[in-house]
Amino acid sequence: MAMNNDFGAFIEKSTISPRPSSSSPPLQGLSLAIKDIFDVEGRVTGFGNPDWLRTHSAATSTAPAVSSLLEAGATSLGFTIMDEMAYSINGENVHYGTPINPIASGRVPGGSSSGSAVAVAAGLVDFSLGTDTGGSVRVPSSYCGIFGFRPSHGVVSTAGVTPLAQSFDTVGWFARDAATLKRVGSVLLQQPHLNLIEPAQLVVAEDCFKLSSVPRDLLVEPLVRSVEKSFGGNTVTKKVNLGEYVEEKVPSLKHFMTSEHVTTQKEFCIPSLMALSNSMRLLQRYEFNKNHGEWVSSVKPKFGPGISERVEEAIQTSDEHTDLCRSVKSELVTSLSSLLGENGVLVIPTVPGPPPHLQADVVALESFRQRAFSMLSIAGFSGFCQVSIPLGLHENLPVSVSLVAKHGSDGFLLSLVDSLYKSI
Repeated sequence: MAMNNDFGAFIEKSTISPRPSSSSPPLQGLSLAIKDIFDVEGRVTGFGNPDWLRTHSAATSTAPAVSSLLEAGATSLGFTIMDEMAYSINGENVHYGTPINPIASGRVPGGSSSGSAVAVAAGLVDFSLGTDTGGSVRVPSSYCGIFGFRPSHGVVSTAGVTPLAQSFDTVGWFARDAATLKRVGSVLLQQPHLNLIEPAQLVVAEDCFKLSSVPRDLLVEPLVRSVEKSFGGNTVTKKVNLGEYVEEKVPSLKHFMTSEHVTTQKEFCIPSLMALSNSMRLLQRYEFNKNHGEWVSSVKPKFGPGISERVEEAIQTSDEHTDLCRSVKSELVTSLSSLLGENGVLVIPTVPGPPPHLQADVVALESFRQRAFSMLSIAGFSGFCQVSIPLGLHENLPVSVSLVAKHGSDGFLLSLVDSLYKSI
């Protein structure tokens, strides 16, 4: 069972001392929390589910991402609660409890890296490790009012991390300030010197802001003003209808834009981005089945509401249309790279609005989830890097905006956010 602590973030408190590899390690003095999806030698990785914990052995080695942080001087204070099998963006766990959102106690903390986000937001640690497949760092960072970084796919090692879907799995991290976010990133990216590069253009996805219940100007204008203050007129601000652009430039999406795949709903939606999300989630389900279908079928584990249905759907997924999904991915990378050009950044909402209420009806949440994944799939499917930037409160609830940059532009994005946030 989870330990009793102020915000219920930790599933296990245990100090792992730093193992500095130099006389002045870059993360010396910083405390760390680790999502219960990372292997640490001699410990059983729980993956958010008691049946998983019961049926698996202790790790024989430590995940490189964890080792690199310890070697850089950080001290781990324990392991955090997560959604079962990393298969949710809510942050509610029926077995171990739901970490309390320190910014909005009656709302979900976001998942699946819920405990890691809460530990940072509550000031229990300086930074934390999470993973992001479909949104599991970006969502909880937004809900808890902190910074969250999803790196470019493949740039941070996922060895020793229990997989959800390898085509999308990334190791991400949380911090309360942009400087710490960058400091941790320099270690995980193995780039000790992250220098600021002036962005060539700020591409604002105007249609995506219509998906959000938060007024567009509250999210976009502080960012635009900060860019103008920092770089004058050298950075071009451009507006784009991202849905139309993606529909035109990603022809393989047409299959997923049929009525069978894109549901009609009363709220504003962007059909091409919904199709993008559906394509990504199909490939994710297929890979989950390959990774864990046999275990689910043999152990018959107990899952909570929402997770149970999601897992059941996944283990019935075949490889039909997966080649088409990979074509969508390839075309998306090409089209977004062309849109952003060299040192361009895309501006989108992180999520469609403030965090939902705790224990909200699963059916009622579906529209919100669809709009969320419409935006989360942009970086998720392309493998681009994304940072969620907290912008304070609106109607007493946390709000955020996101910047997305091309694959491999992680250092550029971290340095940019560190520079801009001083004047946001």
